[in-house]
Amino acid sequence: MKLETTILKNLVYSEEYTRKVLPFIHVDYFSDNKEKIVFNLVSEFINKYKTLPTHEALVIDLTDSKSLNDVEVKGALNLLEEINQNKKEPTEQQWLIEQTEKFCQDKAIYNAIMESVSILDDTKSTKSKGEIPKLLSNALGVSFDSNVGHDYINDSSSRFDFYHKQESRIPFDIDLLNKITKGGLPNKTLNICLAGTGVGKSMFMCHVAASCLSQGQNVLYITLEMAEERIAERIDANLLNVSMNDLHSMTKSDYDRKFDTLKSKTHGKLIIKEYPTASANALHFRSLLNELHLKKNFQPQIIFIDYLNICASSRIKPGANVNSYSYIKAIAEELRGLAVEFNVPIVSATQTTRSGFSNTDVGLEDTSESFGLPATADFMFALISTEELEQLNQLMVKQLKNRYGDPNIYKRFVIGVDRSKMKLYDAEQSAQEDIVDSGQVQEDKPINTFGNRENKFGKKKFEGFKV
Repeated sequence: MKLETTILKNLVYSEEYTRKVLPFIHVDYFSDNKEKIVFNLVSEFINKYKTLPTHEALVIDLTDSKSLNDVEVKGALNLLEEINQNKKEPTEQQWLIEQTEKFCQDKAIYNAIMESVSILDDTKSTKSKGEIPKLLSNALGVSFDSNVGHDYINDSSSRFDFYHKQESRIPFDIDLLNKITKGGLPNKTLNICLAGTGVGKSMFMCHVAASCLSQGQNVLYITLEMAEERIAERIDANLLNVSMNDLHSMTKSDYDRKFDTLKSKTHGKLIIKEYPTASANALHFRSLLNELHLKKNFQPQIIFIDYLNICASSRIKPGANVNSYSYIKAIAEELRGLAVEFNVPIVSATQTTRSGFSNTDVGLEDTSESFGLPATADFMFALISTEELEQLNQLMVKQLKNRYGDPNIYKRFVIGVDRSKMKLYDAEQSAQEDIVDSGQVQEDKPINTFGNRENKFGKKKFEGFKV
């Protein structure tokens, strides 16, 4: 018995099978005309009466049909008789479901290719060549998805398991960043660093990339701002623990010795890829990821894109009459879609507005070009620098949006920075004490209910209520 006949037999006699596969089967998947006729009869009966048809009902509907000629009716009746004779032969359900899914996928691809050829050959076709990629994409996306939603009552046990499941995350080497993200960056997320020009967006991403490499992670760093060698230079200074100046004066033997020591400590890989500014979009990045997988067997566990605002959109053509809000939001959505598709966290950055550059308390409203970016991001924070912080070799981190935890806990805190070595590090506990909403209980210095205490910058801040 042909697979098509087995499929039709189970559509008539197996309710469990029919429920799972009928929504995904199209009449065009059947090549024989009598199979198409029987499938249409079965499908129409089920859609109308919400139950499986009997053999007698199908025969009557078929003989009463006025749209079929005698030859078509006879062929379909013979097929129904064959199905009826074999109805008692059991078919392994899981095997048949898998075979049916493969059958649908193969037929969908075949039909899409044949339709694409007809579009290319027929100059009078109503469809344009631009529709061919969509036809092929839809065909490649054919899949049986049995998930129809989360049943709140019946799925309570699986929901409890989810609450206690240890989610895979990429940890930071900064303690407070781990605390506010509950252990690091989860997969399928877009994470954005907001800072003014020269504050340290690229330095932050280079440091985190170096940290991930040290942990043995595979890292992809895409740069649209600086050359590949400049990014590698910063990561060299970080991992080899030498200043940028010393890196250029170091002898080849000293460099090789330090690098051999580094290689012995990590099993991860770092690929740095440069694109011209504003010329690459999510499609280029997807192509790069597929090419790296094929040519180098390299699959990144985290991706850095330096930086989002100078990427291009794959959906909006360059020069299109579109405002910056829509354009940057489109880029953010495409990059987040890329993160979901490849199951990795993506880290990128954006600039502050002109007013935000001089603001010591940056907010979401200081995001340049598009407020659609923070609407799309999963985690967004600002890096803030002042003259006082620079003298102390520190940067302030302020949470702006956090889907991983409460953004009001450790809303602001400081981290140490060594710009010569492109390194970040945990600041001492005493450095956090004067930050009003750091989320920490100051046991050694009690706070009065409405007390003001002079902080280390010689400024007074309202301390708020003691909880």
